[in-house]
Amino acid sequence: MSTRSKLRDKIFKVNTQSFSTVVHEVFKYQYENNESYHQYCSLLNADPSKVYGIEQVPFLPIEIFKTHRVICKELHVEKIFASSGTTSSQTSRHLVADLKLYEESFLRCFHKYFGDSSNYCILALLPSYLERSDSSLAYMAGKLIEKSRHPRSGSYLKNHEELHSVLLELEGQQQRTLLLGVTFALLDFTEKFPIELNHTIVMETGGMKGRRKEQTRQAIHEILKKQLSVNTVHSEYGMTELLSQAYYLEDGRFHCPPWMRVLIRDVNDPLQILGLNMTGAINVIDLANLDSCSFIATGDLGRSFSKNTFDVLGRMDETDIRGCNMMWE
Repeated sequence: MSTRSKLRDKIFKVNTQSFSTVVHEVFKYQYENNESYHQYCSLLNADPSKVYGIEQVPFLPIEIFKTHRVICKELHVEKIFASSGTTSSQTSRHLVADLKLYEESFLRCFHKYFGDSSNYCILALLPSYLERSDSSLAYMAGKLIEKSRHPRSGSYLKNHEELHSVLLELEGQQQRTLLLGVTFALLDFTEKFPIELNHTIVMETGGMKGRRKEQTRQAIHEILKKQLSVNTVHSEYGMTELLSQAYYLEDGRFHCPPWMRVLIRDVNDPLQILGLNMTGAINVIDLANLDSCSFIATGDLGRSFSKNTFDVLGRMDETDIRGCNMMWE
């Protein structure tokens, strides 16, 4: 069995006790097989013989996905996911060699926090994502809809009147439902069609995409809770460069699956990892990113807590993000 196959077998079996060991094994594999990541580690003079704890593993600046091929050698690219962006901005490209690995990651994670997707009717309100064939979010939504097998499951794009009608029907049937929507689309929908939901989980995926003024998550959730008469609005934390998601639950924190972990770095010293309850920039360990890079320094600000939970507080500005890349340049 190849090294990759052995690691692939360990990803979803990892637990608190084995996490550090598997992280080091994945780091060694990607250091040896991913040219872009190896180059970055070499600039930091970091190699597996000098790295002992997960805090010492180099985290690749997320901007590198815009300028370099981030994939392990000798792997065939099955799918390229790309970030959304304007025509004047360069987008990230995630070269995915194993779509089954992505599917297993998001299906296992959904099941962990919400149960089997086949128990839901899943309604996707994701304009600007579902219209793109290279959106990882649209791919995930499509597979969840397929797995739900409910006849009303589907994508509703901008058809708010039909979505409202379907929700009324499902509520009348007391059908367990997931309404998954990009933030601006959910706000647009609820302004036109406020509705009382008693059997529906509402989940926003973040992002105004220039359609609305940016607001805090708390402010957005208060609007949605009022318009939809729900006690909780969930959120999904994911991105093009990752193959795993974290979910914002009733306790007001994002929860990572066992194969994912968030660390917080000092915004002024990208190599310094901060402790719990301290504010800084978000680093993500995503073991499902086995074929690209499992160690990503994002452009988000946040705070980590115990029990593998965290919060997202906003975005770093362009100067801060570039600061994370200066060693590469």
